[in-house]
Amino acid sequence: MALTLRTDDILDDALTVLSEIEGISRQEVIRRAVLDRLERSGHRGRVDDSTERLVTRWNDVLERLGSS
Repeated sequence: MALTLRTDDILDDALTVLSEIEGISRQEVIRRAVLDRLERSGHRGRVDDSTERLVTRWNDVLERLGSS
């Protein structure tokens, strides 16, 4: 599948530097960045869900600790 990506000078330079540092193509830099962002996005949702469950479960304890 083909995709055209328009870049500005800053992004173009960053892609070039990263590809040289990591020894991979500019395309691979973009691919990894997108997949990393997707993974982190999913992680954030899992953390939010877990936090909500724990706050609900321990709300009374948290309130008592907060009032001390």
